[in-house]
Amino acid sequence: MARAEIFSGICGFHTNVETSMNGSTCRVSIQSECKAIQQLAEALTEVSPFQEISHRRGTPKILQLGAQFCSHAACPAPVGIIKAVEIEAGLALPADVSIKLSKTGPS
Repeated sequence: MARAEIFSGICGFHTNVETSMNGSTCRVSIQSECKAIQQLAEALTEVSPFQEISHRRGTPKILQLGAQFCSHAACPAPVGIIKAVEIEAGLALPADVSIKLSKTGPS
């Protein structure tokens, strides 16, 4: 099982993802404080990992559902879900990702 703990930033919402392989598909379980990600979770119970790792096979299902349910384009939750799927499927090694944001100078 692979897990992802996602803190989305200024909105303050936490999302926890657990993934497990079932043959060639990956089961996805998502718990989130965010109503939009809760809706995404209801629609997303399993995916094909190879469909999720590249735009060359079309838009990944997780990103499609992210666009459908989450109005904030910069929400990191969909990408975090994809990372958990990659790790569970053996398509990536588990390593933390990070985005550090700051603002300097006048607006």
